[in-house]
Amino acid sequence: MRKILLYSLLLIVGIFNAHAAEPKIKVKVFVAAMFEISENQGDKAGEFQHWYLTYFKETKPIQVTGAVNPVFCNKDGVCGSVLGMGKVASSASMQAILLNQHFDFAQSYFVLNGVGGTPPSQGTIADVSWGTWLVDYDLGHRWKPEEAEAGKPTFMPRKGYENIRSYQLDTNLVRWTKQLSANVQLKDSPSAQAYRTRYPDKNARRKPKITFGTHFTGDTFFHGPGLSKEAQYISELYGADDYVITEMEAAAITQVIDRLHGTSRIMSLRGAVNFDQGHPNESTLAHLDPAPGETAGGFAETVENIVLVGSQVVDHIVLNWADWKDATPKLN
Repeated sequence: MRKILLYSLLLIVGIFNAHAAEPKIKVKVFVAAMFEISENQGDKAGEFQHWYLTYFKETKPIQVTGAVNPVFCNKDGVCGSVLGMGKVASSASMQAILLNQHFDFAQSYFVLNGVGGTPPSQGTIADVSWGTWLVDYDLGHRWKPEEAEAGKPTFMPRKGYENIRSYQLDTNLVRWTKQLSANVQLKDSPSAQAYRTRYPDKNARRKPKITFGTHFTGDTFFHGPGLSKEAQYISELYGADDYVITEMEAAAITQVIDRLHGTSRIMSLRGAVNFDQGHPNESTLAHLDPAPGETAGGFAETVENIVLVGSQVVDHIVLNWADWKDATPKLN
């Protein structure tokens, strides 16, 4: 009996030591997407499929307890996963991955990417935007417009959230994203080109381009010119840049990363697949629930554009890792 117990103990210790001896994956860049439509290849692409085809096609999934989807890592230290939509799902998955024993995130850069909606005064369908600020839409007080003074805002910040309601992303890193992706030729579609003509705004009618500004995180799919103006008002209230695109996750994920690694290596990358309001002859409800043939188009081109832009930065960091691993190089 003693021999059996001793053997069992040695076996357990051996398994533990073997597992503990497994080298951690040193993550150079982590790409976070929020949803995929179905599979990672072979069907209509969501936010992750083009990343998967570019970096992870030959890799095996790594299951992480607490994350909604597996993590993929290639031999160059680029990892990625689909975290789930919304603040709770995405931040919970991110925390599970950051704390998992398989990975070393001590020197990692993060690309938080996905699709969103843009105000027609700032952008157009198939734009790709690098975030300069992340602002949380939800942390405050709101009331119905008819209960406010005429023409006055119906939002007031809630005290106690000053450190998490907005994040200014590292300005030097933002400058790098601008330089590295400046020459990317964005794709467009005939359907998006036709749809843009419904809007009178100059920015809404132009060809897609790379933009920079505040990314607005909200679990509420806010919509319409009134709430779009409110988002801009909140950006100004917090001292952030102009609001350029909606999304549902980045500020929450950033809070999780900040607790463990700070925010100096976080990038937010979003593609515009819709406007945040209808055109002048369209109600907000009609824009939210469009009739057949009334949708914007350009989704396929936008999710491809995101990776065309983002991969320029990812590839540069990996190829020049000796210069980037300790800190983002100063850009003169």
